Amino acid sequence: MKPILATLIAALALAGCASASRVVPGQAAAPNQMLTFEVRKQCHAAPRCFETVQGAVDAAAAIPDTVPVAIRVGAGDFNERVEIRRGNLTMTGAGRDATRLHNDLVAENAGKYHRNNWGTAGSATLTLDGDRIDVRAMTIENSFDYLANDALPEDDPRKIGNSQALAVLLDIHSDRVAFEDVALLGYQDTIFANGARAYFHNGLIAGNVDFIFGNGQLLIEDSELRTRRRAGDDNDHGFQSFLLAPSTPIQQAIGLVVYHSRLTREAGVPDSSVALARPWHPTTRFPDGRYADPDAVGQAMFIDCYMDAHIHPDHWASMPGTARDGTKTDIFQPQDSRFYESGSHGPGARHRDIGITWRPELSIDQIRARLFEGWQR
Repeated sequence: MKPILATLIAALALAGCASASRVVPGQAAAPNQMLTFEVRKQCHAAPRCFETVQGAVDAAAAIPDTVPVAIRVGAGDFNERVEIRRGNLTMTGAGRDATRLHNDLVAENAGKYHRNNWGTAGSATLTLDGDRIDVRAMTIENSFDYLANDALPEDDPRKIGNSQALAVLLDIHSDRVAFEDVALLGYQDTIFANGARAYFHNGLIAGNVDFIFGNGQLLIEDSELRTRRRAGDDNDHGFQSFLLAPSTPIQQAIGLVVYHSRLTREAGVPDSSVALARPWHPTTRFPDGRYADPDAVGQAMFIDCYMDAHIHPDHWASMPGTARDGTKTDIFQPQDSRFYESGSHGPGARHRDIGITWRPELSIDQIRARLFEGWQR
């Protein structure tokens, strides 16, 4: 061990910062001391205690990521925008009903927080951009008042056009990210899977328009996907809302997979109004122009899921993309996507045959094996 690192760890341990060893997903099982930081509403000058989550994250960033770090967030509301770009880290709250991390940024004004001035990505309450990150026992929310904005007439100058507001961004360097007993709350675009592998277990994801989306590999298991209501009269060819909007690269076998979970709704969401997924082809700059990526052939699967009556009988929907002339006139169809379901039950499980013929090469067991390769779960 390098002398400087050894001195730092020894000093932290003497100060009481080290705790019992544990295994982090993806880490070898050999014992390794974990360094622990606390976040409380009031620290009263306690050592290694911070009154903001980002303060603890910044302290953890000073420790080499070969050393596992734990951040324990106490009860309370923490109104922050947090970025975690260090791996080998566990952040644990005091429970979904006790610890709430929230912010109200929206795509319209959040571009300055993203490297490419992308407002949607910049709006995230929590950004994760490291390898081997666990988030546990807390609520993460984007508290932008979507419903008030949604209720405004289209010609009202107060209406925000870019109303995407992320709770969580899995950024491009993220991999082996796990959520356990976590609630993610938002409306449009609640969680953006824009990295590699992620696992969401025993939790809640709530939103309305495309609230789980992206090109990453995300397995949602034993969880609740709760559709939230709209305030306006928006209706896209008979659909009011959409659960998933995958943009999976064609060469990638795994996209957004929902397994053994419940598709529910809050009060005010009508029957037969919500699609399981629609195909997102992101607008991309190519040598010959800027238009919808033809190779983003979304992959979405629902396996052994309960579906309430808000699910539309077509189950799947189309989505417009940017044509070469810059207009949103390229329509991408679910029949040309990689959409699949099996074992559905509940009042929303019945559906019309709209010509979905794609079948996956991997079973759910094979998906889990591939997703967790090199990642202890």
